[in-house]
Amino acid sequence: MKNNLTQDTIDPFEIAKFTAMADEWWDPEGKFKPLHMMNATRIDYIVNKIKQHFNIIENSKKPLQGIRILDIGCGGGLLSEPMSKLGAEVVGADAALANIKVAKMHAQKSGLLIDYRKTTTQALVDNEERFDVVLNMEVIEHVLVPETFINGCACLLKSGGLMLCSTINRNSKSYLMAIIGAERVMRWLPVGTHDWKKFITPNELQQMIQSAGLNQKETRGFIFNPFKWEWSISTSNFSVNYVMAGEKP
Repeated sequence: MKNNLTQDTIDPFEIAKFTAMADEWWDPEGKFKPLHMMNATRIDYIVNKIKQHFNIIENSKKPLQGIRILDIGCGGGLLSEPMSKLGAEVVGADAALANIKVAKMHAQKSGLLIDYRKTTTQALVDNEERFDVVLNMEVIEHVLVPETFINGCACLLKSGGLMLCSTINRNSKSYLMAIIGAERVMRWLPVGTHDWKKFITPNELQQMIQSAGLNQKETRGFIFNPFKWEWSISTSNFSVNYVMAGEKP
């Protein structure tokens, strides 16, 4: 596995952009409305995949007990909190201090013990941290050097660990849906939230995951149905939002 993490993956412009929106993380009608809309589908996929990967068959209220999870680019904690409620030991990491402050405050109100940190993958690797699961969800399209970022996430996995990486495909449909539709027509996101040129195709992400020493296990699509106004998981449609699973040998 490549361990060259000398390139800084943090994009100051992206940090400033999300810092400006930090107060709206937990507003379902605010600037993070798309994440709130798809969160139930994301959580369902994540939990089922973790249970499958670690052969968890119990149906208790805390099926993720004993699983240490890193939620990298955790934002306000939209994924960290559900994982904690299901029993996981969660470290939520974000490079934007404003996001961490919001996440800590909301977790405290919710009575949850989550280890939120303003930090980076590089700092976590330097600290020799290791996790059973790395949640790398809707982050990679906001970093400067995706390959270095994926290498860092791979280094943070224990042997047999699982990384789930979701992002947006780069094609004409994703430009229409994620840029024109979500930002300019529906106004779900501020204009400029995403840069289409930084979107990543499934083939590109697969190559990054494999170059980082992980086995690419599966790819699934997150599909929005505008008629039913709901998200679902697809085994074949990766045209816009998709998630890829990688396992550390």
